[in-house]
Amino acid sequence: MHKSLTRQIKTLLAGICLSALGSTALQAGEGLESAEAAQYLSELKRLYLSSDDRQALLAHGNSLLHSYALLAGYQPGRADAVDLRYQLSSPQAGELRVREERRARDGSLQVSNKVLPVFGVDPFIRYECPQQGQQCVILDPRDGSPLLSIVRDHQGAAELAKALSYLLRNLQK
Repeated sequence: MHKSLTRQIKTLLAGICLSALGSTALQAGEGLESAEAAQYLSELKRLYLSSDDRQALLAHGNSLLHSYALLAGYQPGRADAVDLRYQLSSPQAGELRVREERRARDGSLQVSNKVLPVFGVDPFIRYECPQQGQQCVILDPRDGSPLLSIVRDHQGAAELAKALSYLLRNLQK
């Protein structure tokens, strides 16, 4: 009985020590993340001549969407190729609006808006760039469905996902 009790106490103490170490490591990681975020936001504000984090993030996201737009010219051999252009905005607190324009080869234009409520959403944005095809897909953090498509460029998709992740965190404040 004494050995069993001693073993339980040792296990409990080991768990407390590991928990304390994990908490310290987490706090140190948060400090690094905060420093990285501050540097990233500072660079964006300088680049876009803005004093506001959110405006700099929106400008950067829109710039990336413009640069990596999936245009019909990038889709050879597809009869249904369209120009896809997106624009980000945040008209109300706690939401991100994604405006999509689809221009067909015949010149017809379809415009749609997706509203992404940001509260309670994991701000980590994922993307996929399949080997086959000409596009990368940025995934909706709510359910993993496609949120928007850009030309197939891993670096561009990674930078856009990073900017959107920081933007969602900012909108969640």
